[in-house]
Amino acid sequence: MAQLILFNKPYNVLTQFTDRDGRATLADYIAQPGVYPAGRLDYDSEGLLLLTDDGALAHQLTTPGKGTWKTYLVQVENIPGDADLAPLRDGIVLRDGPAKPAQVQLITPPALWPRDPPVRYRANIPTQWLQIRIHEGRNRQVRRMTAAIGFPTLRLVRWQIGDWRLDGLQPGEWRAVTIDAPVAPRRTRAGTPRPPGRRR
Repeated sequence: MAQLILFNKPYNVLTQFTDRDGRATLADYIAQPGVYPAGRLDYDSEGLLLLTDDGALAHQLTTPGKGTWKTYLVQVENIPGDADLAPLRDGIVLRDGPAKPAQVQLITPPALWPRDPPVRYRANIPTQWLQIRIHEGRNRQVRRMTAAIGFPTLRLVRWQIGDWRLDGLQPGEWRAVTIDAPVAPRRTRAGTPRPPGRRR
């Protein structure tokens, strides 16, 4: 069995337990020994962060080839149309190579907590909320994707990772669940993974 912590990371909190510069970290919210983040979430992003005490589970959650979908609620400047969003759905090319096709749709403003500090407001520039689902984890990927089509991200909240959602968690809150841990593959002497239970 593995322990999994679902944490609603507030804005401007690092996804690590220490920081030499005195910025807010996970240690300010989670006093649970032996767990570490399964993946990252940008300092200026909010929402679901998973932590675990199990390496095989962390690997399953963070390895791109495992196909774990992540759902983001994204507020952008201006209002994109279907033609604007098509490059994201087709797989837009970023500076570090082509991104895999994303699932993108316009949504009504979600019932979220107020951000502290609030998103800047400009009376002459409308905003629009998107739901974006990806199964990659590149650095600042969602922000770079919306910027590449001309709609900068103003606020980004990760709502779901795989089957786990933020439901009911306010910023800074977390809950722990116990789940069946995946079995890590054994390794041969040469370092090649070997299916569990199979012997020489």
